[in-house]
Amino acid sequence: MRKSRKNFETKQRWIKRVFSYLFVKLGWTKIDDSPFLMKTLLFLATFILLMTTAPAAEAPYRHVVLFKFKDSATPDQVQGVEKAFIELAKKVETVKGFEWGNNVSPEGKNDGFTHCFLVTFADKAGLDVYLPHPAHAEFVSLLKPTLDKVCVFDYVAK
Repeated sequence: MRKSRKNFETKQRWIKRVFSYLFVKLGWTKIDDSPFLMKTLLFLATFILLMTTAPAAEAPYRHVVLFKFKDSATPDQVQGVEKAFIELAKKVETVKGFEWGNNVSPEGKNDGFTHCFLVTFADKAGLDVYLPHPAHAEFVSLLKPTLDKVCVFDYVAK
């Protein structure tokens, strides 16, 4: 946290120097001669820095998984997969969020996919722990006999 604060203060000093230089070049008063103007510009620069740098560092990593089950999969087998995925999310410490649901879209463009699972991690390193985790391997072995098709889509939230 201290390193982040130091980097932020360095950026803030750099912005003050740039504004000072521009004001002199434009023939305006020096920034240091007007405390109100200096504080206003520093506030704006700070605001811009926070808006442009904070989200990237805090953006969660999302792992979206869509399942299309085989026609031969029984409702009990599908329900077993649902329960197993819920339990999997509880067993891996890097999972920060989990939700799931069945397709309810009236558009009919789901290409047979009936289930969507959204797993959230703090960052990609969380997914890197999750994928080779023994609980994930156990879940995949339970899933495979009933699975017709899977679609996986990962993204960083913006």
